[in-house]
Amino acid sequence: SACMLVHGDIDAMVTGLSRNYSVSHNNIRLAIDPSPGAEVFGLSMVMSRERTVFIADTTINERPTGSQLARIARQCSVKAQSMGHDPRVAFLSYANFGNPPGALATQVREAVAILDQEKIDFEYDGEMSPDAALDPDYRNIYPFCRLSAPANILIMPGLHAAAISSQMLQKLGGGTVIGPLLTGLNRAVQIVPMNATDAEMVNFATIAAHDSLTFSKMNKA
Repeated sequence: SACMLVHGDIDAMVTGLSRNYSVSHNNIRLAIDPSPGAEVFGLSMVMSRERTVFIADTTINERPTGSQLARIARQCSVKAQSMGHDPRVAFLSYANFGNPPGALATQVREAVAILDQEKIDFEYDGEMSPDAALDPDYRNIYPFCRLSAPANILIMPGLHAAAISSQMLQKLGGGTVIGPLLTGLNRAVQIVPMNATDAEMVNFATIAAHDSLTFSKMNKA
């Protein structure tokens, strides 16, 4: 199917029911490359009554570098905007703006520094804890924080934190989780969990179709 997608015989594909995520991803990457300058990562959407929050990277990069985290944040902001959201990015850590200090947050601070040097059209800040990112009362403790409202894009410092937190939210009923959505490839491909329900399959197919239309518009431009 990946070869059919590359040659234009199909517009999008959804796979994963018959093999695990890593095998599916490795097979796809044999035929399909990332978009130019893009990072390939997993993006999970947590939808509740009050808000929608995007979490990345939930599938691919175990210990992303600062430059990878910056690219992931930029791509998440584009995806959020395409879905009608005003992106506000929080780079998460156990620390808040260097307190307490720790080497594990070095790459998070580096990502913020990289974005500081670029012309960015969305709000971002970090490193910060989930409390500071999501609770406006707690965020008031840090009046220098650049977020004007609770974050809706959470960039995790590593794969373990991202995957564990998004799966816990799904199992504990913290909201409806859509994803992880495979992001950054130059074709419309999605990998579903092996235990995906019919409704989840429809969600992934809808996202793949949306991505296909986006690629088609980009190619015509």
